[in-house]
Amino acid sequence: MLEISDLKKSFAIPGGGRAVIVDVPALSLAVGEQLALRGESGSGKTTFLHLLAGIHAPDSGRVVIDGIDMAALGEARRDRLRAEKIGYIFQTFNLLQGHTVLENVLLGMAFGSSGSDPARARALLDRVGLGHRLDHRPALLSTGQQQRVAVARALVNRPSLVLADEPTGNLDRKHAQEALALIREVCGEVGAALLLVSHDEQVLAGFGRVLDFSTINRAVAPREP
Repeated sequence: MLEISDLKKSFAIPGGGRAVIVDVPALSLAVGEQLALRGESGSGKTTFLHLLAGIHAPDSGRVVIDGIDMAALGEARRDRLRAEKIGYIFQTFNLLQGHTVLENVLLGMAFGSSGSDPARARALLDRVGLGHRLDHRPALLSTGQQQRVAVARALVNRPSLVLADEPTGNLDRKHAQEALALIREVCGEVGAALLLVSHDEQVLAGFGRVLDFSTINRAVAPREP
């Protein structure tokens, strides 16, 4: 479902030259597979996820999702493919504070080919335990509830691939375990592959397949820009 080959990304550094942040020769993920990457802050893993999601364009290499090479597309087509194929769960949630819970999830559907589906959004919010909070704005929710909204938004378009960047990093231990279980369970229900990055050993311990990002990334001492 996901095939990565010779993926490279560098950024200009002060004084001239470029710093290589990502240099991943190969990585694959099967349909419905759940993989965790272990990576410390500053290791380049967020840049790596942004390349997979098409937020950044690589210097070279391939990112093939459901047979389509994300890396070969222009920005507009990457945006479209991301909306249709990828769900992204951010550590900081990235919810729109001026919009309600339901509106945040509906906005996640706005860029997909199927368009807005309020019934689907409500059903998924109910599934994550927020059916009674549809009209609340994020500031009125707990941190754990905001993460559930982010999960619903990421999964509402039935993506083929879910990318999760330290999704439990802002949660206490109890809510972290609940959020992780929810993410994995709902990914399983919609048949989405999951690629999660974390430095939390308790989070990583629950995955059958765990890789150290440093073992697949050949960049030397990368620094996130």
